[in-house]
Amino acid sequence: MRILLVDDEVRLADGIRRGLEAEGMVVRVAHDGMSGLDAARDDDYDVIVLDVMMPGMSGYRVCQTLRAEGDWTPVLFLTAKDGEWDEVEGLDTGGDDWLTKPFSYPVLVARLRALVRRGGRERPAVLEAGDLRLDPAARRVFRGESEVTLTARELAVLDFLLRRRGEVVTKREIIANVWGDDFDGDANIVEVYIGHLRGKVDRPFGRAAIETVRGAGYRLAAMGG
Repeated sequence: MRILLVDDEVRLADGIRRGLEAEGMVVRVAHDGMSGLDAARDDDYDVIVLDVMMPGMSGYRVCQTLRAEGDWTPVLFLTAKDGEWDEVEGLDTGGDDWLTKPFSYPVLVARLRALVRRGGRERPAVLEAGDLRLDPAARRVFRGESEVTLTARELAVLDFLLRRRGEVVTKREIIANVWGDDFDGDANIVEVYIGHLRGKVDRPFGRAAIETVRGAGYRLAAMGG
């Protein structure tokens, strides 16, 4: 069993690593969110264990980013946050299980084995609106037979719009789902990425699928423009 453990508590992480290795598992450790994300991108794992509160990038954001990139490796959140809404947020951002610190070591091992038996999630279905298609697992976008190249962030915004196609979504909703609730930058970043998407999936094909709904937000036409 190959495990990626991401936790900024160095002594705790080292103790968990040694314990899991004694169980015959192969463990790679990272001590901050960005390093954990890089490690997850670099190799394949059976389970990723994520702390929530970490320097640079929270466990929530790491998990959300991996899911947006089509990585469906099972994720276990291991955290001192014990509120029920914390757990809800962890599961809603793509986590598969949740264990609160302090925890029972045999329970941790049992949950890791259960996640491996359960396996990764089913590959998500292709999202479509007319001839606009996005394959979340392959991270590929098409207009008809033409493939469109998008950045990871553009892909994440389009993914959200397609999942809510035909509905008006606010800037706040887009930011929460793409950048995360802890984003403290300029909300106008959404307008920038909407402009990028229009320049790639709409205008070159004579379409106007991404609509601005004045005073409310944006809507991707259900039939793809």
